[in-house]
Amino acid sequence: MSVTGRRAGTFCLLLIVALCAQATRVQVFQAEELNHNGANQRLVIERYSQPRGGIRVGADTVTGSEATGGRFDFKRTYTDGPLFAAVTGYSSQTYGNSQLEGTEDALLSGTDPRLSGWAVWDAVARRRNPGGDVYTTIDRAAQEAAVRGLGGQRGAVAAIEPATGRILALASTPSYDPGDFAGASAGDQEAWNRLQADPGRPMLNRALRQTYPPGSAFKVVTAAAALDSGVVTDIEAPTDAPYPYVLPGTETPLVNDTRACDEPGQSLDTAMTLSCNSVLGHLGVRVGLDRMVATAEAFGFNDPRLDTPVRAARSVFDTRMDEAQLALSSIGQFDTAATPLVMAMVAAGMANNGTVMRPQLVDRLARADGTVVRLTRPAVYRQAVSPGTAGQVRRLMANAVENGTGRAARIPGAVVGGKTGTAEHGVDNSGTPYAWFIAWAAPAGSDAVPPVAVAVVIADSSATEVTGGGLAAPVARSVMQAVLAG
Repeated sequence: MSVTGRRAGTFCLLLIVALCAQATRVQVFQAEELNHNGANQRLVIERYSQPRGGIRVGADTVTGSEATGGRFDFKRTYTDGPLFAAVTGYSSQTYGNSQLEGTEDALLSGTDPRLSGWAVWDAVARRRNPGGDVYTTIDRAAQEAAVRGLGGQRGAVAAIEPATGRILALASTPSYDPGDFAGASAGDQEAWNRLQADPGRPMLNRALRQTYPPGSAFKVVTAAAALDSGVVTDIEAPTDAPYPYVLPGTETPLVNDTRACDEPGQSLDTAMTLSCNSVLGHLGVRVGLDRMVATAEAFGFNDPRLDTPVRAARSVFDTRMDEAQLALSSIGQFDTAATPLVMAMVAAGMANNGTVMRPQLVDRLARADGTVVRLTRPAVYRQAVSPGTAGQVRRLMANAVENGTGRAARIPGAVVGGKTGTAEHGVDNSGTPYAWFIAWAAPAGSDAVPPVAVAVVIADSSATEVTGGGLAAPVARSVMQAVLAG
């Protein structure tokens, strides 16, 4: 062979090696990146080439699929879409997925390997399995009560079964219908654009993804920290709280909302019943920053990975503060901010003898034939406080409902414990206050763990007087009644 022939052969061999290397790079090392590239429509077309599995609430399937006759064979449909939007999220041919539609997309679309008994053969044969079903923990009656109670107000509800962490209701208003933009038509795009421009932000999940200053509802955490640390040993005994209580290092007194609080030495029981800022702010400083942070974090604050499996926004209790800021934080002000989910965990932890369970929105995942592929079991999140402390705080919360600011939450034939909160915000506190109520309820005479704990926030109300007891407590009552009646 001539020198020219050898050179040509070598060059062709190098080209072949380069082609193989490029093919390997694209098909192996870049496969994941290319599969999920926004310009790659193959996966979207494949995702909607068959009906999606269902998202279920109790015995009802609240989602469906319908044939389109277009580029995408099927599109998602929703039954009572606005009622369950905070739970299901959306599945859109144009805008992707959110909430459970997103976290459980592989199962719902049929691509999850757990759906197949012969995964290798299915991969070789390129056979699609029918989409699986997601069984939620939602109680329909509680969900309906939550949405009905919130009405046209901006707000949210999170309700939990304290002993298990099962989320019984997850509501956010104003809501939206995920079916309005499930397809790829001009009408779907118009609906999406309209929702994006809506000043009420209906697509914001206020129960999971929005934080608010909790105001006096946070005093439940401060009371628990004071008891668990031994700063308070008797809830009915006088404390050493002075009045007026001047914020440490300042000349600013911490004022109360009622003159009944304006006496030195109020007991913790009286302070919680009347919601006395001066007492709880003072006790938070007495407990100290480290212990207050630890107690708050045991209930879910400062956790950036609180998954339900949908991830919740991080609730905040600052870890670096001076004593004046700590006093304000101890009454749910300064930079303290919480999601309704975390405040429901606070109430649920007290109801469950100090044990906070990991909140769960999914009961089980199953194949289309009902065969379970994953069962969610209750899991402990933290032992937040001792059972003795939790029992004392339950007494404080029950007194606040029977004799204090939470009277609107009373339920005949039930024991209810709760705490109101009215949190100021905005420049010079000029914004409409946030109205909070957290609570638990149990049948009267029952020694079992209360079956429901709830947190309600009303974020923007047209009411002339905005208080947690007046606006949020009645919503919480209706949700708890629905669970107790179930």
